[in-house]
Amino acid sequence: MELRDYLRVARRQWWVVALTVVAAMGVATAYSKSTTPLYASTVQFFIATGNVEGSSALEGSMFATNRLKTYEAVLTGERLAKLIAVNDDTDLTPAEIQERIKVVTDSATVLIDVTVEDVVPERAQLIAEELTVQFPALVKKLEMPDTGATKTPAAMIEIMVPPKLGDNPVVPRPMHNLALSVAMGLLLGTALGVVREIADTSVRTPAKLRQVAAAPVLACIPVDRKAARRRGGGPFLSDRDSKRAEALRQLRTNVQYANPDRPVKTLAVTSAVHGEGRSATACGLAILFAEAGQQVLIVDAELRRPRLAAFLGREGSAGLTTVLVGAASLDQVLQPWGAGLWLLSSGHPPPNPSELLGSQRMGDLLDELRARFDLVILDSPPLLPVADGAVVAARVDGALLLVRSRKTTSAQVTGAVRALKQVDARLLGCVFTMVKSRQACYAA
Repeated sequence: MELRDYLRVARRQWWVVALTVVAAMGVATAYSKSTTPLYASTVQFFIATGNVEGSSALEGSMFATNRLKTYEAVLTGERLAKLIAVNDDTDLTPAEIQERIKVVTDSATVLIDVTVEDVVPERAQLIAEELTVQFPALVKKLEMPDTGATKTPAAMIEIMVPPKLGDNPVVPRPMHNLALSVAMGLLLGTALGVVREIADTSVRTPAKLRQVAAAPVLACIPVDRKAARRRGGGPFLSDRDSKRAEALRQLRTNVQYANPDRPVKTLAVTSAVHGEGRSATACGLAILFAEAGQQVLIVDAELRRPRLAAFLGREGSAGLTTVLVGAASLDQVLQPWGAGLWLLSSGHPPPNPSELLGSQRMGDLLDELRARFDLVILDSPPLLPVADGAVVAARVDGALLLVRSRKTTSAQVTGAVRALKQVDARLLGCVFTMVKSRQACYAA
């Protein structure tokens, strides 16, 4: 992948990262508000070695360093905690005092840093002050030699920094938690975005569609949100100067010149699955061909979920199925819609759509329609859920495969193309539908 590919991924998945960061900040804020504040009083001790006869300065330093872990254990031990509990006014047990004392030592020095944490700041300071009294005295008692003339202890504790109570709580730290949550949110959000990108097999670009379908992309039709709200029309009607109308005109031109040696008089508009803009595209394309002066018939061959009659505001109870079963003639069910455009609705839903569409009567009807109209556009069923779409595509001069941007998967496109090939249908090309207006899209 090139840098622009990574930038494209970041642009597509930015909202995942943003939501993750916001969620992480929310968790951090809730944690900070629900955590009981802890205050800390700190004190620092220094280990000084006594004047032991015959010992060198190096030996004294090593002796003090070796005492670090011992004194750390003394500071957090029960004996010192009992001494503090007896001599202060905190009303805490030795065990509770032990829990409040935290010790940090560094083997490179002979310094001991002690922190006393408590929910009550005055109590933390009181324990730390009592610690400065009891700890040196206990060490002196422990280090006092049992024998010998000298009474100097082997090591002594000096107070380097007296107890100091912090102004702000050490727990929680809201700003620190927020900063950490932002960092964690960015990492987690980026990981989720990458996972989504890897798991997302939807077709997002015309180049990808062309590669997957092994067929040309005849047009990219953007979403026109105003069309569905326009009075007196349906989702197939757009302003003449809109991007969607221009894309449909481009599709009309490409269909006309798809193969000059084999002109298309019957055209199936199909898709892999439902919800890819099939009916709206078929209507819009039929209207544009009629505006170009051709006699156009649009047929609702979707016998399971018909939509054209509702789109065009016409009667749908009598139509294609009525003619196929011999209940009415073609002229009785044809419905005009504007200049040069007629509708043959689906009619009553049959129990056997595939058999009806594949019947000899359907073939004879298509031959009759070819003779009467310049162009017949069939709104065909999707190819993957049922066999109806492949049956229709096999009977016409050419088929358009509609693919919805960011929705239809590569596997669905491949399956639809395979279904067309199995019945020797002629695939004129693909139409990329519901493309975002800001997305640059050029048919090729």
